[in-house]
Amino acid sequence: MTVEEFEEFYAHSVKHLVGQVYLMTGDLHEAQDVVQEAFVRAWARRGRLSRDAGPEAWIRTVAWRLAVSRWRRRGRAAEAWRRHGAAAPAAAGSPDPATVALVGALRTLPERQRRVAVLHYVCDLSVEQVAAETGIAAGTVKTHLSRARAALRPHFEEARGE
Repeated sequence: MTVEEFEEFYAHSVKHLVGQVYLMTGDLHEAQDVVQEAFVRAWARRGRLSRDAGPEAWIRTVAWRLAVSRWRRRGRAAEAWRRHGAAAPAAAGSPDPATVALVGALRTLPERQRRVAVLHYVCDLSVEQVAAETGIAAGTVKTHLSRARAALRPHFEEARGE
């Protein structure tokens, strides 16, 4: 990928990648940070990124792994705060009420179900593409999607006033 192609790819995809990772992580600032870090890493390997091979999937996967890594680190830090009797610092939220409600509903899902649901319904990936990106069998992806729909249904019925 040339410098110009990479710049075009970045300009075209950064906003929706941040949105996708935000829905997976539930933290807008974290999503912005990990997507930017993933783009920095992609820049270093831009010659090997191919539009046909799915550079967006590569960025999304790297961003997800960075987020998981940070969660683990924060979890250890929060445990250290608890051991010493102090409260861990609180994270900031998004001002958009609809997005906050969606993220809140997604946060009720286990991590794998949340990621699979976002990849399928928000990123519009097929079951096979989700399976390839996550390393989960297609049948397991379908199971996670079914369970995610069932768990999210009450949230959406409540939002519609049913």
